[in-house]
Amino acid sequence: MDTPYIPQPTDTSLIVLPDGLMDIAEQLGKQIHETWAQQRIAEGWKYGEERNDKRKEHPCLIPYEELPENEKEYDRNTAFETIRFLLSKGYRIIYK
Repeated sequence: MDTPYIPQPTDTSLIVLPDGLMDIAEQLGKQIHETWAQQRIAEGWKYGEERNDKRKEHPCLIPYEELPENEKEYDRNTAFETIRFLLSKGYRIIYK
């Protein structure tokens, strides 16, 4: 590839999440982590204190609640951006 990849996600900066969606976004962040971990384990990965691709070890193969805050933030941001993207495309989220 001659040209460097330049990510261009949809700009969702003007989308403000209603307070009622903040809790589900946190739950979605946990779901993202759990799905990621399940896939990694299915691929033969296991917990390791440091990431090692050759030995398939990763320090984040632990329950979401035990993740360092910066790792939770990564999953939360993915959840928030997913919700913002859906809202930016005109979808409505109805919750009770």
